[in-house]
Amino acid sequence: MNPLKKLAGHTVIYGLSSVVGRLLNYLLVPLYTRFFIPSDYGVVTEIYAYVAFLIILLTYGFETAFFNFSKKEENKNNVYTTALISLSISSVFFIGISLFYAQEISDWMGYGIKAKYIQWFAIIIGLDAVSSISFARLREEEKAIKFASIKLINILVNIGLNLYFIVVRGLGIEYIFVANLISSIITILLFTPEMLMSKLYFDKVLWRKMIAYSLPLLIAGLAGMINETIDRILLKKLLDNTQNVASEIGLYGAFYKLSIIMLLFIQTFRFAAEPFFFSHHKEKDDRKVYADVMKYFTIVTIIIFLSVTIFYDFVIGFLGKSYHDERGFVVVSILLLANLFLGVYYNLSIWYKLTEKTKFGAYISIFGAIITLSLNFILIPKIGFIGSAIATLVCYFSMTIVSYFIGKKYFPIPYQIIRISVYLSIMLAIYFIIYFSDLNTWLNSLFLIGFIIFAYILEKPKPIQKL
Repeated sequence: MNPLKKLAGHTVIYGLSSVVGRLLNYLLVPLYTRFFIPSDYGVVTEIYAYVAFLIILLTYGFETAFFNFSKKEENKNNVYTTALISLSISSVFFIGISLFYAQEISDWMGYGIKAKYIQWFAIIIGLDAVSSISFARLREEEKAIKFASIKLINILVNIGLNLYFIVVRGLGIEYIFVANLISSIITILLFTPEMLMSKLYFDKVLWRKMIAYSLPLLIAGLAGMINETIDRILLKKLLDNTQNVASEIGLYGAFYKLSIIMLLFIQTFRFAAEPFFFSHHKEKDDRKVYADVMKYFTIVTIIIFLSVTIFYDFVIGFLGKSYHDERGFVVVSILLLANLFLGVYYNLSIWYKLTEKTKFGAYISIFGAIITLSLNFILIPKIGFIGSAIATLVCYFSMTIVSYFIGKKYFPIPYQIIRISVYLSIMLAIYFIIYFSDLNTWLNSLFLIGFIIFAYILEKPKPIQKL
């Protein structure tokens, strides 16, 4: 099969669990923003920002390490069970510590965070960390349908319980967390038979190799999560007035959700692309394939960016009226562009994973984290969460540039930079026309159609000339 078609096919299947599933989850945003005021939703946003950090910490890069060593070790089961045992032990330890110190953690986090939330999320994070390696195994074995099925069960249970607790029973925000806990328990139960059937073996030598490989990825992941979520935590620290800050966090969290379509595509792409890149490595045309993947990825993300910004008046309707803040369009636009560059960076990052120079991933992510932290501390006190959005964009753009130039030295890939730059320039030109003109949505949509036609003409395979 054509490698690009194979990647596209797996992306579509993973999309059933990621895009379709998360779109269903996305439909909870209108629910939350209609049943809960911004200050309540701010509590939800803040907690999930911490959760994102802790998931990275508790999985410590073992998913990527699993992909790498599964291609090298003769016994793949040993790689799986070594990772599984390691993650299980560390997760149990984390859950125990969190349950014991829940009240102290709650006091430290401050307004709106209860000790029982800490206890519930300790269990959620621990279970999700353990199940992550089983999900990785399904991806490595290209069992995309099974992967999608389990993911969808998790999502549908979570959504169903949210609807029951909030709409039917009229309960508070804490039952958002209860629904998440139950869905995580069901997920781990679905993987339990497979875990029990695996011949458990802990290879100490292999584990040390996996740790050495994954620790830079852990550092990169934590630094990357600073770039993705630290703004929601810093808003609470850098703005005055506790109640108003909770509302600002809630508004920003809701606006971030409006850029979810871009993030959905990027995550779905990553599920399919990471094992694809490893499996295609050292094939005759591997670098050309990587370059083509980048180009088509950029085209799709540009279409997503233009679609959301052109139809913003429709998109904002997903949020309750108390969230229709005039800052929304600018913030959503900046976050969409930031996440576009994040996706480009994920494509570029394959060079240090394939060459096992994962320390560069850590260096680049730390570089990005320094930018994120610096700009948030400078901009939040001046312009609030608009500053957070700008910091995110500058961070991801800078990381993309740095990764590209370092990658040229260690693993040069013939990316079509000029063509990609042309596409991005057209996208920005269309955006500014939309922003500064008074054209209606449907007239603006002609620009989107024009871009799609233009890209299709350029990328359409040229017929082979016969001699």
